[in-house]
Amino acid sequence: MPVDLAALVAPEHTALLTVEVQQDVVGADSILPDLAAASGSMVPNIAALARAARSAGARVVHCTAEHRPDRQGSSHNARLFLATSKRREPGPPGPPTPAVLHPDLGAEPSDLVMPRLQGLSPLYDSGVDAALRHMGVTTIVATGVSVNVALLATVIEGVNRAYQVVVPRDAVAGVGAEYVEAVLDNTIALLATLTTTQALVDIWSA
Repeated sequence: MPVDLAALVAPEHTALLTVEVQQDVVGADSILPDLAAASGSMVPNIAALARAARSAGARVVHCTAEHRPDRQGSSHNARLFLATSKRREPGPPGPPTPAVLHPDLGAEPSDLVMPRLQGLSPLYDSGVDAALRHMGVTTIVATGVSVNVALLATVIEGVNRAYQVVVPRDAVAGVGAEYVEAVLDNTIALLATLTTTQALVDIWSA
């Protein structure tokens, strides 16, 4: 059955989520240089989606990953967490170091910024789910990184929480080009509606 994409992403019930599109992940300060290198045109595409979403009245939510300098309260139970923590300088006890959004995103004051300290997905114990429901959101457009872990986890958790999920395939990135395409085509396509940046911009700009 064909999907009516325009109805699916109608602004009144849709939020654009950016996942970890921040300086220390895909920007100049990346602790994951292979992922930053793979991001390519992803950030400009997400910026275009954000502009179109705001203009149409859809919500824009930036989901960031943060940590305390002393690592207290952060996840340590996966090799990814251990590897990334070793690439960050430890510090004294104190509040989390705020994530810096990639400057090319063009974030606006009307956008929500929702950090998390634990887990693999912004829908895990971060307040994002509650915020979306309070705004009447039933469809999330998931963008950002990485298709390997956090973006994929966002899609799965979004479906588990009864959201419709849309993924513009040129506004996400991961490590291993062939692997990323295989995950999009063979996993995410079974869970979400795959589309493109231009298709969404055209709908929100109509």
